[in-house]
Amino acid sequence: MRDEALPAIAVRQLPHGEGLPLPTYQSDGAAGADLFAAIAADAKIVIEPGARLLVPTGIAVQLPQGFEAQVRPRSGLALQYGVTVLNAPGTIDCDYRGEIGVLLVNFGGEPFEVTRGARIAQLVVARVVQAGFMRVPVLEETRRGAGGYGSTDRILEKKA
Repeated sequence: MRDEALPAIAVRQLPHGEGLPLPTYQSDGAAGADLFAAIAADAKIVIEPGARLLVPTGIAVQLPQGFEAQVRPRSGLALQYGVTVLNAPGTIDCDYRGEIGVLLVNFGGEPFEVTRGARIAQLVVARVVQAGFMRVPVLEETRRGAGGYGSTDRILEKKA
Protein backbone atom coordinates (compact mmCIF):
# COMPACT_ATOMS: atom_id res chain seq x y z
CA MET A 1 0.00 0.00 0.00
CA ARG A 2 1.49 3.32 -1.07
CA ASP A 3 2.02 5.98 1.59
CA GLU A 4 -0.04 8.90 0.30
CA ALA A 5 2.33 11.35 2.05
CA LEU A 6 5.10 10.28 -0.33
CA PRO A 7 5.20 11.65 -3.87
CA ALA A 8 4.11 9.52 -6.78
CA ILE A 9 6.86 8.65 -9.26
CA ALA A 10 6.35 9.96 -12.80
CA VAL A 11 7.07 7.22 -15.36
CA ARG A 12 7.57 7.79 -19.08
CA GLN A 13 6.87 4.69 -21.15
CA LEU A 14 9.15 4.55 -24.17
CA PRO A 15 7.88 3.28 -27.54
CA HIS A 16 9.47 -0.17 -27.18
CA GLY A 17 7.89 -0.51 -23.72
CA GLU A 18 4.32 0.20 -24.82
CA GLY A 19 1.87 -2.44 -23.69
CA LEU A 20 4.03 -3.52 -20.75
CA PRO A 21 3.00 -2.79 -17.16
CA LEU A 22 4.58 0.06 -15.24
CA PRO A 23 6.68 -1.08 -12.26
CA THR A 24 4.32 -3.25 -10.21
CA TYR A 25 4.28 -4.31 -6.56
CA GLN A 26 3.26 -7.97 -6.39
CA SER A 27 1.97 -7.83 -2.80
CA ASP A 28 0.73 -5.24 -0.31
CA GLY A 29 3.96 -5.49 1.70
CA ALA A 30 6.42 -5.61 -1.21
CA ALA A 31 9.37 -3.25 -0.94
CA GLY A 32 10.30 -3.62 -4.59
CA ALA A 33 8.19 -3.12 -7.72
CA ASP A 34 8.91 -5.53 -10.55
CA LEU A 35 10.62 -4.27 -13.70
CA PHE A 36 9.78 -5.90 -17.03
CA ALA A 37 11.94 -6.73 -20.05
CA ALA A 38 11.10 -4.45 -22.99
CA ILE A 39 12.48 -6.50 -25.85
CA ALA A 40 10.72 -7.22 -29.13
CA ALA A 41 8.06 -9.92 -28.92
CA ASP A 42 9.78 -11.92 -31.67
CA ALA A 43 13.30 -11.47 -30.25
CA LYS A 44 15.15 -14.35 -28.65
CA ILE A 45 17.68 -13.00 -26.19
CA VAL A 46 19.79 -15.59 -24.42
CA ILE A 47 22.31 -14.95 -21.66
CA GLU A 48 24.90 -17.70 -21.77
CA PRO A 49 26.48 -18.97 -18.53
CA GLY A 50 29.06 -16.44 -17.34
CA ALA A 51 27.75 -13.74 -19.69
CA ARG A 52 26.02 -10.46 -18.90
CA LEU A 53 23.48 -8.39 -20.80
CA LEU A 54 21.94 -4.95 -20.37
CA VAL A 55 18.19 -5.53 -20.68
CA PRO A 56 15.97 -2.54 -21.50
CA THR A 57 12.83 -1.88 -19.44
CA GLY A 58 11.16 0.60 -21.79
CA ILE A 59 10.67 3.17 -19.03
CA ALA A 60 12.30 6.31 -17.67
CA VAL A 61 11.41 7.81 -14.30
CA GLN A 62 11.36 11.23 -12.68
CA LEU A 63 12.29 10.83 -9.05
CA PRO A 64 11.71 13.71 -6.63
CA GLN A 65 14.72 15.47 -5.11
CA GLY A 66 15.92 13.51 -2.08
CA PHE A 67 14.99 10.11 -3.51
CA GLU A 68 16.78 7.38 -5.44
CA ALA A 69 15.64 4.14 -7.02
CA GLN A 70 17.61 0.94 -6.54
CA VAL A 71 17.57 -1.85 -9.12
CA ARG A 72 17.78 -5.13 -7.21
CA PRO A 73 17.75 -8.80 -8.16
CA ARG A 74 14.67 -11.02 -8.05
CA SER A 75 15.28 -13.85 -5.61
CA GLY A 76 13.41 -16.39 -7.75
CA LEU A 77 15.68 -15.80 -10.76
CA ALA A 78 18.75 -16.11 -8.56
CA LEU A 79 17.57 -19.31 -6.89
CA GLN A 80 16.11 -21.08 -9.92
CA TYR A 81 18.52 -19.99 -12.66
CA GLY A 82 21.55 -18.30 -11.08
CA VAL A 83 20.58 -15.04 -12.79
CA THR A 84 21.04 -11.81 -10.85
CA VAL A 85 21.68 -8.09 -11.23
CA LEU A 86 25.43 -7.65 -11.66
CA ASN A 87 25.80 -4.19 -10.08
CA ALA A 88 23.23 -4.77 -7.34
CA PRO A 89 21.90 -2.53 -6.23
CA GLY A 90 22.09 -0.35 -9.29
CA THR A 91 21.38 3.27 -8.39
CA ILE A 92 19.11 5.59 -10.33
CA ASP A 93 19.72 9.18 -9.24
CA CYS A 94 16.91 11.71 -9.05
CA ASP A 95 18.39 13.77 -11.92
CA TYR A 96 18.66 10.82 -14.38
CA ARG A 97 16.00 10.84 -17.09
CA GLY A 98 17.15 8.03 -19.39
CA GLU A 99 15.84 4.53 -19.80
CA ILE A 100 16.27 2.16 -16.89
CA GLY A 101 18.41 -0.78 -17.95
CA VAL A 102 18.97 -3.93 -15.92
CA LEU A 103 22.43 -5.48 -16.09
CA LEU A 104 21.71 -9.20 -15.75
CA VAL A 105 24.42 -11.81 -15.33
CA ASN A 106 24.01 -15.57 -15.62
CA PHE A 107 25.97 -17.36 -12.91
CA GLY A 108 23.98 -20.53 -13.58
CA GLY A 109 25.06 -23.52 -15.60
CA GLU A 110 22.48 -23.23 -18.39
CA PRO A 111 21.64 -20.51 -20.94
CA PHE A 112 18.87 -18.18 -19.73
CA GLU A 113 16.30 -16.81 -22.17
CA VAL A 114 14.82 -13.34 -21.62
CA THR A 115 11.40 -12.78 -23.17
CA ARG A 116 9.26 -9.68 -23.57
CA GLY A 117 7.44 -8.82 -20.36
CA ALA A 118 9.54 -11.10 -18.16
CA ARG A 119 9.97 -9.83 -14.61
CA ILE A 120 13.73 -9.26 -14.50
CA ALA A 121 14.44 -7.13 -11.41
CA GLN A 122 12.89 -5.05 -8.66
CA LEU A 123 12.85 -1.29 -8.23
CA VAL A 124 13.07 0.02 -4.66
CA VAL A 125 12.49 3.74 -4.10
CA ALA A 126 14.27 5.18 -1.06
CA ARG A 127 15.06 8.51 0.56
CA VAL A 128 18.68 9.64 0.39
CA VAL A 129 20.80 12.15 2.24
CA GLN A 130 23.78 13.90 0.72
CA ALA A 131 26.41 14.15 3.42
CA GLY A 132 29.07 16.80 3.73
CA PHE A 133 32.67 15.56 3.68
CA MET A 134 35.49 17.24 5.58
CA ARG A 135 39.19 16.52 5.74
CA VAL A 136 40.58 15.67 9.20
CA PRO A 137 44.09 14.66 10.28
CA VAL A 138 42.93 11.80 12.56
CA LEU A 139 39.76 9.75 13.01
CA GLU A 140 38.32 8.82 16.40
CA GLU A 141 39.49 5.42 17.68
CA THR A 142 37.03 2.51 17.83
CA ARG A 143 37.30 -1.09 19.00
CA ARG A 144 37.25 -2.30 15.41
CA GLY A 145 39.68 0.30 14.15
CA ALA A 146 41.07 -0.30 10.66
CA GLY A 147 40.72 -4.09 10.86
CA GLY A 148 39.34 -4.45 7.34
CA TYR A 149 37.37 -7.33 5.86
CA GLY A 150 36.34 -9.91 8.42
CA SER A 151 37.52 -7.81 11.35
CA THR A 152 34.19 -7.93 13.20
CA ASP A 153 34.52 -11.73 13.29
CA ARG A 154 37.94 -11.39 14.94
CA ILE A 155 36.49 -8.99 17.51
CA LEU A 156 33.74 -11.49 18.36
CA GLU A 157 36.33 -14.32 18.68
CA LYS A 158 38.32 -12.25 21.20
CA LYS A 159 35.16 -11.72 23.28
CA ALA A 160 34.36 -15.45 23.43
